[in-house]
Amino acid sequence: MAEQQQFYILLGNLMSPDNDIRKQSEEAYDTIPGQTKITFLLQAIRDAACAEEVKTMAAVLLRRLLSSSFEEIYPGLTVDMQTAIKTELVTSIQTEASPNIRKKVADIAAELCRNLLDDDGNNQWPELLKFLFDSVNSDNVGLREAALHIFWNFPGIFGNQQQHYMEVIKRMLVQCMQDQENPQVSTCFHLKLCADTTLTNMQRQLALEVIVTLSETAAAMLRKHTAIVASSGDKNGYSVYKSNAVAGESALDRMACGLGGKMVLPMIKQHIMTMLQNPDWKYRHAGLMALSAIGEGCHQQMEAILNEIVSFLLLFCQDPHPRVRYAACNAIGQMATDFAPTFQKKFHDKGLRPAQLIKLITDVISALLQTMEDQTNPRVQAHAAAALINFTEDCPKSLLIPYLDSLVQHLHVIMVAKLQELIQKGTKLVLEQVVTSIASVADTAEEKFVPYYDLFMPSLKHIVENAVQKELRLLRGKTIECISLIGLAVGKDKFMPDASAVMQLLLKTQTDFNDLEDDDPQISYMISAWARMCKILGKEFQQYLPVVMGPLMKTASIKPEVALLDTQDMENMSEDDGWEFVNLGDQQSFGIKTAGLEEKATACQMLVCYAKELKEGFVEYTEQVVKLMVPLLKFYFHDDILLIGALTTSESMPLLLECARVRGPDYLTQMWHFMCDALIKAIGTEPDSDVLSEIMHSFAKCIELMGEGCLNNEHFEELGGILKGKLEEHFKNQELRQAKRQDEDYDEGMEETLQDEDENDVYILTKVSDILHSVFSSYKEQVLPWFEQLLQLIVQLVCPSRPWADRQWGLCIFDDVVEHCSPSSFKYAELFLRAMALSLCDTSPEVRQAAAYGVGVMAQYGGENYRPFCTEALPTLLGVIQSPDSKVKENVNATENCISAVGKVMRFRPECANVNEILPHWLSWLPLNEDKEEAVHTFDFLCDLIESNNPIVLGPDNANLPKIFQIIAEGVANESVKSEDACSKRLANVIRQVQGSGGLWTQCVTMLNETQQKAIQDLLNTA
Repeated sequence: MAEQQQFYILLGNLMSPDNDIRKQSEEAYDTIPGQTKITFLLQAIRDAACAEEVKTMAAVLLRRLLSSSFEEIYPGLTVDMQTAIKTELVTSIQTEASPNIRKKVADIAAELCRNLLDDDGNNQWPELLKFLFDSVNSDNVGLREAALHIFWNFPGIFGNQQQHYMEVIKRMLVQCMQDQENPQVSTCFHLKLCADTTLTNMQRQLALEVIVTLSETAAAMLRKHTAIVASSGDKNGYSVYKSNAVAGESALDRMACGLGGKMVLPMIKQHIMTMLQNPDWKYRHAGLMALSAIGEGCHQQMEAILNEIVSFLLLFCQDPHPRVRYAACNAIGQMATDFAPTFQKKFHDKGLRPAQLIKLITDVISALLQTMEDQTNPRVQAHAAAALINFTEDCPKSLLIPYLDSLVQHLHVIMVAKLQELIQKGTKLVLEQVVTSIASVADTAEEKFVPYYDLFMPSLKHIVENAVQKELRLLRGKTIECISLIGLAVGKDKFMPDASAVMQLLLKTQTDFNDLEDDDPQISYMISAWARMCKILGKEFQQYLPVVMGPLMKTASIKPEVALLDTQDMENMSEDDGWEFVNLGDQQSFGIKTAGLEEKATACQMLVCYAKELKEGFVEYTEQVVKLMVPLLKFYFHDDILLIGALTTSESMPLLLECARVRGPDYLTQMWHFMCDALIKAIGTEPDSDVLSEIMHSFAKCIELMGEGCLNNEHFEELGGILKGKLEEHFKNQELRQAKRQDEDYDEGMEETLQDEDENDVYILTKVSDILHSVFSSYKEQVLPWFEQLLQLIVQLVCPSRPWADRQWGLCIFDDVVEHCSPSSFKYAELFLRAMALSLCDTSPEVRQAAAYGVGVMAQYGGENYRPFCTEALPTLLGVIQSPDSKVKENVNATENCISAVGKVMRFRPECANVNEILPHWLSWLPLNEDKEEAVHTFDFLCDLIESNNPIVLGPDNANLPKIFQIIAEGVANESVKSEDACSKRLANVIRQVQGSGGLWTQCVTMLNETQQKAIQDLLNTA
């Protein structure tokens, strides 16, 4: 006991500020045998009466001893002594009250374990592994933190059993990530790993991934701990390792999206500004790349100061270091994409004066063009061209046109120079991007590009004719794309003189198609180019289908290579080789080779284009295309396949049915049966809401096209169950969101997420409405018994307490019931009439619009039973129309539906209204300019009134005809009425009757402005 006390004094003297005392103590300490040191040091650590600074010194010395002298001391200890040391360390961690001492003991345990791992990777301290797993499941936060601290100090603690324990390790970390009461347990641990430069890049990136995942899965909790987030921002400086830089950029992007710009932007803004002012180019480069990364997540906050950000960014296009200029171009290009089309027109919307707007857009284009002239740094040139592509492809045409001439002339000069450079030196990187820039400008400018057509087309054709070497395949493919986009932009008339030569070039390449390697970049460009040529040539393209369809179907039929792999096999396969993996647990992963899937997606898009453009001319290929497309409904592993699934359902299926009509009803029915089961099943199983909505929309279109009889009893039974499930899920999700709003972690960021989820759910609800609309319009009253299984859920939607979107779409569904299933619909009237009456003056314009439309269809289709409701609703409709704010932007659609509904009541239920009193007012509200469908109804009624010589409408001595001319002219000019509408001929006849009346005609025409006069003439020419 006396010896131990003397040892405590020695430990105290080792910390003495007196050099002599400390030196003497060090010499005395060195004379103590190693085994005795271990015993004394452990006793000091475990002695509760010992001062904390002494215990801390003991812990530091014991760790140092195990680190520097393990081989000299530890193997000479008895087995009992070794076991006692291990037990004492674990017991100390479990019982130590001081977090600091517990952490120091954890350091000792990690160091001992590191030395107990033999050359074969066997861990000679298995009890510590059990302690780790037990601790992370403990209620004691100190133990959980200690376990993670040991893992941080020695990530290789599992030795050769690491793969065996991988799932357990993951569960351990996930548990700690979900520890919302004590976020420091996991987050601080992983921040240490990120900052620890002694770890491998992979280990640091994995730690960063944990923090990022936490920001995505527990954002609200993390937002409460701003210091943690701020610390993670400090770790994202420049790294000389490309993989770390990429990981950091990706992490910033995801954290900004997960935590929201309101939190992230203020924290990271100062870091970025400091980095951009650093004389070291690496920091300026990193700052610009960070700014590029946060645009999507900080969209709303950055949008408000976008003009300042862009002006600041442009300064770095002139930076002395090429890597910084490259990063500046990257930031401009990324923002042009993230904020499109806001980036291109934001300054105007925010109230900048026209001169400021012109200057800023001019500055962006000028800076990029100037950077493209950087002959000594081709990568910077190419990236400037890429940024210009991003800027122009999303730029509104009206904003680009003033700069078109200067932009095109610069691009032509650069293209000619780079073409000469290709011929003389063989360099092609910049030329590839310049060609794509030209294509992007033409695509945006459309017919305004016609004056520049002859400037570019000869050179572009020359490239396609002569760039036949393997290393020029990408350039040739991009040039083919450019030619087809220019052709589509300038139109058939301008392009036709070159069309034959271009088609021959494409045909020659197509003839050699079978000789192209599967990864030849020309393939996808060729596929897209053919589709554009189809749009240009129209029906004339049908002759080329036998040439293009073979290779197109081959590409569209690519089957991805898949494999079930164990962990060892997966390590031997790189994601760089086009493989992506999903962990299935139990040391197995599912891998898919994604190479070729982008081309597959493009090919499927082109098949849709051919079906859309050629219609019955595509009938020869409909069967094989349907057999290709339908199975894709079940395949959604990769993002590109999500696109394919959406395309095949939203467009191809109804289009293919239209193509097949020419073969007769039997062929059409056979094709529909092949589609129908797969579509219904996909609606029930598709997990992605974006794809699901497209499938539902496609199914609704198909039912409308096929009509009554397209669904059998089994289809109706399955569909009813699925729709009921979707509605029940809708209500359940709303309840869950309301519960989250009561959560202690609820904040503005979570509210944004919940609103996004709500919008997704509502969009699915709109597609439920679409399907029900198509069923009601096809089957009429006979489908009502089937509908009754959904009835109470629809009634629930229109309850006054529901959100406005629920009430809107619930009313839309009842509108369809009235419109297509009357007079039988009246048996449900007590379930929705009250809600519809209240909704006519709802605060939400969308709800008012649905209710007003309902009144209109009751008058038109409902029958005698609805007459009292029409009478009751009319004063409310008139009040809404005459409200002072009825014509403001957000109210105009609802108001126009009210005007149409009043017209329908007067037209179909005149006994419900004082027509002579209302008619002059109704006439003064015309034309309807926003709701085109309802505008046609109003013009139909107007024609009825004029053709019946209604004295109130025509006025005494036809005095109202000039006003009627104005109404018709505005309707035609605003495309509220089109030549294909039945009422257009009736309106044209009214005009022609007046045309022969001499003075009256002159009086009517002279009151029209130039646009209105042209509209009248167009109507006479086309109707």
